[in-house]
Amino acid sequence: MKKKTFLTSITRALLVATFILPFSSCNQPDSETGDTSKEVTEAETELEPLTTETAVEVLTAYEKEHPDSIAVISTRHGDIKVRLYKDTPLHRANFVRLTKAGFYDQGEFYRVVKGFAIQGGDSDNREMSQGAYKIPQETNPKYVHKKGALAMARYGDERNPDKESSSHNFYIVLGEPLTDAELRAYEAEHNIQYTPEQMEAYKTIGGEPGLDTEYTVFGEVIEGMDVVEKIGQESVGSGNWPTEIVPHKIKMVKE
Repeated sequence: MKKKTFLTSITRALLVATFILPFSSCNQPDSETGDTSKEVTEAETELEPLTTETAVEVLTAYEKEHPDSIAVISTRHGDIKVRLYKDTPLHRANFVRLTKAGFYDQGEFYRVVKGFAIQGGDSDNREMSQGAYKIPQETNPKYVHKKGALAMARYGDERNPDKESSSHNFYIVLGEPLTDAELRAYEAEHNIQYTPEQMEAYKTIGGEPGLDTEYTVFGEVIEGMDVVEKIGQESVGSGNWPTEIVPHKIKMVKE
């Protein structure tokens, strides 16, 4: 059986029933990013499998020693550059740790829901094990599911009431622009209030606000949103799996 962890309520029919979902600021190259062509060469010799009991301690310690925050996701469609948020420290540390160990080089974008999101991290061909663990949620009202948001997948509330994140499966948000009325409905549904900047982003760039407060957003696309959109147009079969696999390799780069 392929792919064990995935976004709940991800079909378009369910999206219509609960409105839509937001995104993270993308398509906005950062002039302070600088030359990121030089790959961070520090590498882990092996990846110690974690458990839910050990994950927080290990990731907390790892985060203090690894301040990396810029990653490049390479695919056959091109590169996607993402910035990881420093105030979601466990999720950032986890992503950096798996990246530096080469774990994500054995992964692929294995789920594509057109106009909604692309999901990566897993693969049927994986050889490296990261262990069976979850990451405590780090939802932050500063970060919403605007188009380009990078977030972690998770199991549904029935088996995961604390909304803990997957150890490795991530997704990047697509989504269309929304109206004021739609956004106000999402605010009421999730008991949140969007800032003027978040409202503007949702209305102009788009996203999937139905995911807000439900999943941890821990970064955003800063270059290569056109690549995300190309992957989002892949033909898919059963389970929204691309009919032609989209492998990815991820590396940390210097700012």
